[in-house]
Amino acid sequence: MTATIIGFVGPKVLRAALSILVVVTLTFVVLRASGDPALQILGPSARAADLEAFRRHWGLDQPLSLQYLRYIQAAFHGDFGNSMLGGKPALDIVLERVPLTLALMIPSLILTMLIGIPVGAYAAMHRDSWVDRSVMMLTVLGFTVPSFVLGLLLILIFSVTLGLFPSGGADRAAGFVLPVLTLGIGGAAIIARFTRSAMIEVLSQLYVVAASAKGVTWRQVVRQHALPNAIIPVLTLFGLMLGGQVAGAVLVENVFGWPGIGQLLVVSVANRDHAVVQVILLLVTLTMTSANLLMDLLYGVFDPRLRASSAGSH
Repeated sequence: MTATIIGFVGPKVLRAALSILVVVTLTFVVLRASGDPALQILGPSARAADLEAFRRHWGLDQPLSLQYLRYIQAAFHGDFGNSMLGGKPALDIVLERVPLTLALMIPSLILTMLIGIPVGAYAAMHRDSWVDRSVMMLTVLGFTVPSFVLGLLLILIFSVTLGLFPSGGADRAAGFVLPVLTLGIGGAAIIARFTRSAMIEVLSQLYVVAASAKGVTWRQVVRQHALPNAIIPVLTLFGLMLGGQVAGAVLVENVFGWPGIGQLLVVSVANRDHAVVQVILLLVTLTMTSANLLMDLLYGVFDPRLRASSAGSH
């Protein structure tokens, strides 16, 4: 039993750790190839001596390999550097913004599941009907419209035209509505399509047909047999979508003027504030890999065959 668990969990944890290291390395290299922070922060009119002193103070005059090794060594001790703009620890700056981003992401993820799963299941139960075709058409619109376009449309309708909700800001509860809807609608469309496909596949299985033949009501068949089994692959998709929510927050926060990590990322990239950008992207990567790892482990819990096959292959 222990060997089976190690064989299932071990490779997934190793893959997650390697993914984090690759992203950290690429982020470090790309940021330093994107431009000179000294010129960006001090301005092109700054004296050469000031520019050189700035680079020396932040270690930018060192070889790239040495900068990278020092960064990794410090990161392992919990030191992710200071902001070049204010001098504060980059981690503290980012963590100040995290609660506001989570305040958007958590309700939007809940909204995604509350809408997507029932709608997808209902469409599958009425396959090829006008209801099914209507749902599929709406879901196509939901996940093809970019989040920033959807956000602007919601502002135009509910803020400018109807005046029901504010167009931005996090200073009152009403300001949460439109950003949460913007993040949640696209995700709900994806979950609905995926749930529909999973439900259709499960409903065609022999054990579902046999349950119906034994006189079990259709509602019981769906609730007790079809839906629980259809949810298993949806869990994996949910883990991938969590990363998409983080990426979507970057756009949505800037559309609605939301002071979260998405808005901070845009400002920090524009100012070449390396430490802050690296912390944000590391946090996003940790969120995505942790979510995918958790979903993989849950998948194994719900489907023991996966654990056995994974252990057998190793």
